[in-house]
Amino acid sequence: MVSAVFHSPRDAVALPSGSAPAPASRPAAVPEARPRPPRRAIDWQAIALRVLPPVLSLALLLGLWALATQKGGSFPTPAQTWEAATQLFADPFYRKGPNDVGIGWNILNSLGRVGVGFGLAALVGIPLGFVVGRFEFANRMVSPLIALLKPVSPLAWLPIGLLAFKSANPAAIWTLFICSIWPMVVNTAVGVQRVPTDYLNVARVLRLSEWRVITRILLPAVLPYVLTGVRLSVGTAWLVIVAAEMLTGGVGIGFWVWDEWNNLNVAHIIIAIFVIGIVGLLLEWALMALARHFTFDED
Repeated sequence: MVSAVFHSPRDAVALPSGSAPAPASRPAAVPEARPRPPRRAIDWQAIALRVLPPVLSLALLLGLWALATQKGGSFPTPAQTWEAATQLFADPFYRKGPNDVGIGWNILNSLGRVGVGFGLAALVGIPLGFVVGRFEFANRMVSPLIALLKPVSPLAWLPIGLLAFKSANPAAIWTLFICSIWPMVVNTAVGVQRVPTDYLNVARVLRLSEWRVITRILLPAVLPYVLTGVRLSVGTAWLVIVAAEMLTGGVGIGFWVWDEWNNLNVAHIIIAIFVIGIVGLLLEWALMALARHFTFDED
């Protein structure tokens, strides 16, 4: 006897006729990992074009120098100059007297004079450039003076400074001031004159004061020109200080070169030439990087 088992209607699931049971659910698909972007290949050609030319020029200079000093004489060879440089920079900040100091102190003293002379020139030259570029009357009044005084040799100003200040250090700073002011005046004035007239017309419509025109419109537009003038002025000041210190004496890289010449130490003079060039190059690079940071492309 077969017993029938009855289930509750709740337990029964009705299937449509002819339909198969539902398949088992598949697991959720795992998203595939995105492939990493390929690494950029090193452009060896670009690196070679950037590195090789200066290396080759330096090697050519050293080769010509070695050939010129091969037969001996009073001019030192590259090896002798290198040996003198290692001894010189072993203690660059020694002090043995008021004027007998290491080359490091001489460089710092020269940079200090350059900073003071250039700073005074910037305080006067940049505002003067804004005035010259902004107002036609000031432009006509100052332009003849710039054309007259700008070509004067730096050393021609040194006796005037000695006569006026009765001291070598202020005279050197005066020479730096008068020689480094002109690039800032000229470049700032040119930048102001090249500001689009639409900007100034908007300022007139809004009835902005002259101070707001300078600070809100002119200064942002003229800043790249100002920095170019600053870069040229610093280079000029670094050139002038060497010649000025040769004549005024004291502690500085220019006086140090002249003192080594009096001692007939040609190797130290060559070292000073390289040091002056390297310091000027570092100043140039720093100011160019600053100028690129504040320069924008006009669309």
